[in-house]
Amino acid sequence: MIITMKKNAPDSEMHAIIENLEGMGLKVTLIQGADYNVFGVVGDTTRVDEKLIAANPHVDHVARVAAPFKKANRLFHPQDTIVDVAGVKVGGQENVVVIGGPCSVEGEEPLLEIAKGVKEAGGAMLRGGAYKPRTSPYAFQGMGSEGILCMVKAREKYGLPIVSELMSESKLPEFEEYVDLIQVGARNMQNFDLLKALGKSTKPVLLKRGLSNTIEEWIMAAEYIMAGGNENVIMCERGIRTFEKYTRNTLDLSVIPILKEKTHLPIIIDPSHATGDSKLVESMSLAAIAAGADGLIIEVHNNPKCAWSDGAQSLTPPAFAQVIEKGRKIAQVIGRDI
Repeated sequence: MIITMKKNAPDSEMHAIIENLEGMGLKVTLIQGADYNVFGVVGDTTRVDEKLIAANPHVDHVARVAAPFKKANRLFHPQDTIVDVAGVKVGGQENVVVIGGPCSVEGEEPLLEIAKGVKEAGGAMLRGGAYKPRTSPYAFQGMGSEGILCMVKAREKYGLPIVSELMSESKLPEFEEYVDLIQVGARNMQNFDLLKALGKSTKPVLLKRGLSNTIEEWIMAAEYIMAGGNENVIMCERGIRTFEKYTRNTLDLSVIPILKEKTHLPIIIDPSHATGDSKLVESMSLAAIAAGADGLIIEVHNNPKCAWSDGAQSLTPPAFAQVIEKGRKIAQVIGRDI
């Protein structure tokens, strides 16, 4: 619900309305402007009689918000959210953050080599899968805790915050101890118990869009996390499943301006999983930057042909460096940097 007060409405009237709404268990956010003061009301507003509030001579307008998401809604939070990931700022209008690393952690030494390449190329964070959700139960499932500790070693050596995918609530304590940005994969986007658990965490969350989910369903998944108290959510588009066979998935770059309009959350693009083809990653990365994405997450491997998973969509460190170099030029055109 949105309540707009008239110009020069007395503070006593505004405080009275706030106290009344908070007394009903609702959360009220005040947005102050030059001419008007606006209240954003979050919670079960079905108990609120908007006609009664509108009858107040100091109230200009009362409107119910049609969108089912409240915490993520830009109406209640007009400023862009900037999520701090161990010192790396994601969101806002200044920097585009680029994350690089292998699909799967394959051991300490291979990971350190990749981390070195990511760092030298200008990458801001290191990604790596320790627990891997695979379509086939016979495929490599990840190194587990050993893989997480390899990531920690890479962070210690190169200073890159680490990003890894959380598969189950039972592993959350391990991730809270070691991982800087917890990724929720596409297949777990609507794992509501997991989302609720992450809502109680203080760690930032990278929330990937589900394989065939609508934008609203995706935002509502973020709402689950935010409703639990954790508002450090970064959205990640990784392509959706369509009838098209030339790419692994269909990258939906239109979500960037849509999310920017509807929400205040940062948006990162994953061109690797979206296309499934290393030859397409650079062009889609540049397009994402031009469209206003706050970051990229790209799979990088020193020897993609021998990668344990997703080698076909992985870039070599030199190719990754080229994406960043070209991306920086695109970013500068729209007043940003990498």
